[in-house]
Amino acid sequence: MMDERETITLYDEEGKASEFEVLGVVTVEDNDYAILIPMDEEDEETAYIFRIDTDEDGDEVLTVVEDDEEFEKVKEAWEALCEEDFEEDYDEENLEDD
Repeated sequence: MMDERETITLYDEEGKASEFEVLGVVTVEDNDYAILIPMDEEDEETAYIFRIDTDEDGDEVLTVVEDDEEFEKVKEAWEALCEEDFEEDYDEENLEDD
């Protein structure tokens, strides 16, 4: 069965649309952050971090994380989460092989 991945379309200042795959969401210091990778770029290693904010109408909006310290905290939290997932997957595989 094919793995359905969530995608999102973002628009730049000129109105140009870009498709992103949502890798996941991580919470750091009571803020949620979306981790996105572009679907049209050749470099699949590039990920972008956006803070999930709420606008005046109550709608969720993505805000670019420009603060280096905030970015590093989110990056570290995401890497730790990925390591935990990897370890859980590895443990499950080893249990099945026994």
